Amino acid sequence: MNRRFVGVIAAAFVAACGSLSQSAVGHPERLLSHPERLLSHPERSEGSALHAVPLHARTTDTIIAKMIEEGTQYSHVDADLEYLLDVIGPRLTGSPEMKRANEWTQQKFREYGIDRADLEPWKFGVGWTRGPMSIRMTAPQERELLGVSWAWAPGTNGPLAGDVVFMDARTESDWNKRFRGKLSGKWVMVGPASIQINPDGPPLAHADSLRLDSLRKANQPHTDEEREFAQYRDTFLWHEKLNGLIRDGGKELGLFTMSGTPEAVLPFPQIVISNDDYSQFQRLIRRGERIAIEVDIKNTVGRDALTQYNTVAEIRGTDKPNEVVILGAHLDSWDLATGGTDNGTGAIAVLEAARILAASGAKPSRTIRFVLFSGEEQGLLGSQAYVSAHKKEMDKIQAVLVLDNGTGRITGMALQGRDELRDMWLQLFEPLRELGPLGVHSAMKTGTDHLSFQVRGVPSFNYDQLTRGYNHTHHSQIDDYNHTVPSDIAQAATIMAVNAWQLANLPQLLPRGPKQ
Repeated sequence: MNRRFVGVIAAAFVAACGSLSQSAVGHPERLLSHPERLLSHPERSEGSALHAVPLHARTTDTIIAKMIEEGTQYSHVDADLEYLLDVIGPRLTGSPEMKRANEWTQQKFREYGIDRADLEPWKFGVGWTRGPMSIRMTAPQERELLGVSWAWAPGTNGPLAGDVVFMDARTESDWNKRFRGKLSGKWVMVGPASIQINPDGPPLAHADSLRLDSLRKANQPHTDEEREFAQYRDTFLWHEKLNGLIRDGGKELGLFTMSGTPEAVLPFPQIVISNDDYSQFQRLIRRGERIAIEVDIKNTVGRDALTQYNTVAEIRGTDKPNEVVILGAHLDSWDLATGGTDNGTGAIAVLEAARILAASGAKPSRTIRFVLFSGEEQGLLGSQAYVSAHKKEMDKIQAVLVLDNGTGRITGMALQGRDELRDMWLQLFEPLRELGPLGVHSAMKTGTDHLSFQVRGVPSFNYDQLTRGYNHTHHSQIDDYNHTVPSDIAQAATIMAVNAWQLANLPQLLPRGPKQ
């Protein structure tokens, strides 16, 4: 998208207080002792840029220093993370554990001295409960398989046996010719196995990398007809009387991936098996071998829409209480494990940021609000509900800062198309250099709750983080406490606390983005 903004210009900071740059050498915290110098006063005229007019905001270096000390020396991250993951456990939206997590985080915000902590209700959709499941291959060999049910898919009403079919049509005409009306009683594989590299094999040669890249590209739709069929493929399948769908786990070492939503409750079972087994099925079918499996799933799909909650807490602003900085993360998780890196770590970082601010005696000019969303995994539903309930406040939100990329320490910020804020973010990170390195880059990050605000024009960001194995743990059965790095989350919480404080004390609201 073409986006043209006027706003933050760091040159104005230098022009307004050029002598500061020398005195700040070796003392980066001084750069943020007067954050008003990061933002010029917007005097808009037709066809002109904003003019730099120095303003004054109230903040002190001592508060930032206290926050860094509190976050790095007295962190509560490990204890709170362990309780959330090991005691409360997985937090599937609509489950009793989700409500328990809402109530526990509300209690913790209050315990940490936050001005208010509430549970804000929203309508979710029907609930879903995972039940026991077994899979057995009966041809061409007999063996037990490991697998899980896709969320918001029904059970089988007893053991359900059938042959496996590899549905590899790429166009509607090919579908009509080869598969339409021929899938009754079948377990259907949709799409080729994802390409996974043997982590214990020899290093890939250049020719191997080129071949694998070629295979990946070949699996993508190439024509308008193929793209259209890929978009509506599931609709065609829904009209067939198949036993169910088989999905590729899509990861190495037998790991699964999980998703699903009450926005699209499936009419038939859908199972996920490991990439190893899915690849074997594909090879066998290509050899002309018959594959048969028997599956037994005991899921429960609810009938009535449920009320769910976002945990919302805040430190009330002293001068501009109706203007708000939001620190956010989703509290819900999938249920194959305990939701450690997605996104217990992010939720605990937000909780810890609140504790750091309160313990440091921070009295921000604007309100700093902490929002732990539910329903993110089902399509950003909780944050969308929050935006809808608070739609009159959108133009008063200074910024939304979200953490949702695993357990890794913060490495910087993606600008979300707001490249005119680059120098501001570099300056905001200056007092945090001891927690870095921290960088800023042009990128659009998707897939989490900042997007619900961005479409309303609110400056909204999702921090960059070290990967720390997130491609393994994400939505899988090993997303647990053992795969978190509490020290990294302590660093992230400290950065979030300081950035919220800085933004809350800037003299004016950041320029709005385009609304969609």
